[in-house]
Amino acid sequence: MTDTTRCPAAHPEDPTPCDGPAVVTVLDACNAGADGCEHHGARLLASLEHGRVYALPDAPAGAAIRVFTAADGIPPFVWCEGAPRTQPNQRSHAENRRRGVTA
Repeated sequence: MTDTTRCPAAHPEDPTPCDGPAVVTVLDACNAGADGCEHHGARLLASLEHGRVYALPDAPAGAAIRVFTAADGIPPFVWCEGAPRTQPNQRSHAENRRRGVTA
């Protein structure tokens, strides 16, 4: 990907570049989805409730697992700076587990 073209999973307000080609599809709870690179796939998955990730047919082995694992440690809408993340729905799943918060 070039700096001017980003994968469909990249949020318009997320300034980070893609880390490669689209290798996963991230689906929300209603089965709407977007294909994305591993980086943006993880950031999108972290921002969804009940999201799922699937590897595209030509993805490298383990792509979906890497995205799922990365998303666990990313807070929702990580590109938004400012207010502290004090509520469970503002923190990553991993941080909530460390704090003893269950879904």
